[in-house]
Amino acid sequence: MASKSQTASVIGPGKVPVGVKINGQTLQAEFEPSTTLLDAMREYWNLTGAKRVCDRATCGACTVLLDGVRVYACSILAIDVGVSEVTTIESLPDSDPVKLAFVANDAMQCGFCTPGFVMSCKGFQAEYPNPTADDMLKGMGGNICRCGSYVGIHKAVSQAVAAHARAKPAAAKARPSKRAHAKTARGRRK
Repeated sequence: MASKSQTASVIGPGKVPVGVKINGQTLQAEFEPSTTLLDAMREYWNLTGAKRVCDRATCGACTVLLDGVRVYACSILAIDVGVSEVTTIESLPDSDPVKLAFVANDAMQCGFCTPGFVMSCKGFQAEYPNPTADDMLKGMGGNICRCGSYVGIHKAVSQAVAAHARAKPAAAKARPSKRAHAKTARGRRK
């Protein structure tokens, strides 16, 4: 038998107060503990850039950054975010180099998947400051464009990563180890 000090506290059933730090602000709401980060952002905090498409962590349309690491917001409970920092497409200014690269390279058709791709690219360029073409194909493989804008997307990612490398020359010299990569984005996304 577990002692009282070893017993886990039960949260719910019913709505509970939750605070999540998103784009530099702590947002508060009351919702069921089973509410995903995607649902909390869209339904409670009016952050609608991340899109619900598959709701199964396979398409990338809901990609956000959690402490700088790419994650699918549909696969994380909002209550589990804790003290981590969530960054969404809404935090990026219109002058953001990744956004500008997507526009310059016509990397969208309908645009529904674009916020997820942009956020994935932001996380990717932090993980791979000097990627190879193969790194880009694998590193951006967690996002799907149903319109098939992959040529423009590949050009946009290449342009954004190159601009990021020029802006941060010291970071461009270091490449993450395979172990670090496995423990960050891909390990948490799928």
